[in-house]
Amino acid sequence: MTAVFWIVKILTTGMGETASDYLARVLGPVPAVASAALVLAAALAAQARTRRCVPAVYWFAVIMVSVFGTMAADVAHVALGVPYALSAGAFAVALALVFVLWRWTEGTLAVETVAGGRREVYYWTVVMATFALGTAVGDLTAATLGWGYLPSALLFAVLIALPAPARRLLAVSPVLAFWWAYVLTRPLGASFADWAGVGAERGGLGLGTGPVSLVLAVIIVATVLWLSAAERRAPQQVT
Repeated sequence: MTAVFWIVKILTTGMGETASDYLARVLGPVPAVASAALVLAAALAAQARTRRCVPAVYWFAVIMVSVFGTMAADVAHVALGVPYALSAGAFAVALALVFVLWRWTEGTLAVETVAGGRREVYYWTVVMATFALGTAVGDLTAATLGWGYLPSALLFAVLIALPAPARRLLAVSPVLAFWWAYVLTRPLGASFADWAGVGAERGGLGLGTGPVSLVLAVIIVATVLWLSAAERRAPQQVT
């Protein structure tokens, strides 16, 4: 289940990247952002009402955070003219502040302690910040620094693999290892998805953001359905 979580998480980041670009092109930037904000609010409201982990509800909320987080970073760059280096720094500071406040008020950043209430608010705020930060960082390396999408994706693949040996060799905190990997899922998935979707003139495969989004959505839905079925088959613990 741990492996499935990380696979689906990376897939949602890629889908959020390409779906955001596709919707902005089809609907226009303003209607796309407004629509994504409304659906995101509904998804988070549904997640807040659940009293246990419901895979379909949780992952739908993650997807909408991915789409809206991408739009937030892109709007800051395209509409407001904020350089990716500056927006990445701002999102990193915002993320650090939320982590500090969460740790100070709750005493832990462990995700297994999130069970509604204030901790869930902290959790989803962090998730939103990581998506916006990851979008800005991915576009910074691929576009601003000119490294391209595939080299950027390979770089993030190396970086996301570091927590595993760090846990074994350096006894790095599991909480730190988790959030390190979690933040990097965004630029990793988004870079691979962009590479698949954009045209050859931008160093991509030219498959199109719409088709890439659709394929990723089908894989995510199939995996979440499998998770839901596995949860129903699992014996329920009596507390």
